[in-house]
Amino acid sequence: MQRAALLVNELTVDWAHGRQVAPPDTGPERRAAIQEALTAAGLPRSESLSPAHADRLAVVAARLRPAFGAGARTESMIEGLNQLLVRHAAVPNLHGHPDGPPVLAFHRADASLVDAWTADAATALAMVIGVGQGARLRSCEATNCERAFFDTTRNASRRFCGLSCQNRAKASAYRLRRAAGTD
Repeated sequence: MQRAALLVNELTVDWAHGRQVAPPDTGPERRAAIQEALTAAGLPRSESLSPAHADRLAVVAARLRPAFGAGARTESMIEGLNQLLVRHAAVPNLHGHPDGPPVLAFHRADASLVDAWTADAATALAMVIGVGQGARLRSCEATNCERAFFDTTRNASRRFCGLSCQNRAKASAYRLRRAAGTD
C-alpha cells in the first residue's frame, strides 16, 4: 500500500502541501524521485530501478491514482485495477532470499521490477477495496494538495496527508472565522 501511494504521489501529483509541483517527466528524473521517496519512507532503494522502469511506473501510477479518493469507486476505476492485475500477472506467491523466511508477494519470483511493483500495488488496493475499506484510500483534503494516502486511523477519519496540510487547513479556517467575527 505504501509503495502504491508513493508512486502516485511522486509521479502524478501536481499540487503538494499547498505548492504547485511538476511531476518528473523524464526517466532519469522519475528514477531519482522514486529513489528519494523510498529513502524518505524508510524503504530500501532499488538499485535495479532503471529510467525505463521509472517511465513504465509513471504509466502505472496514473492508472492507480483513481483508487485514491473519498468518493465512490467507479466501474472504470475497478476495471482499470483489474486490467493491471491481469496484465502484470498478479498471483499470490511465497518467495524470498535464501537467508530469510519466505514472504508472501503477489508476483512471480522471476517477475520484472515493473510487473512485481505493479502486481503488489494493484493487489493491495484491490484487497482494501474488496473488503469494504476503500474509503481509507484517500486524497488530501487541504487546499492545493492532491497527495494520496492510506488512512490507518481507527475510525477512518484522517483528512490530510500530513501535519503540514492539517496545520495549513486549520490556520486558514481560523483566519476565515476571525475575519467573519465568529471567533
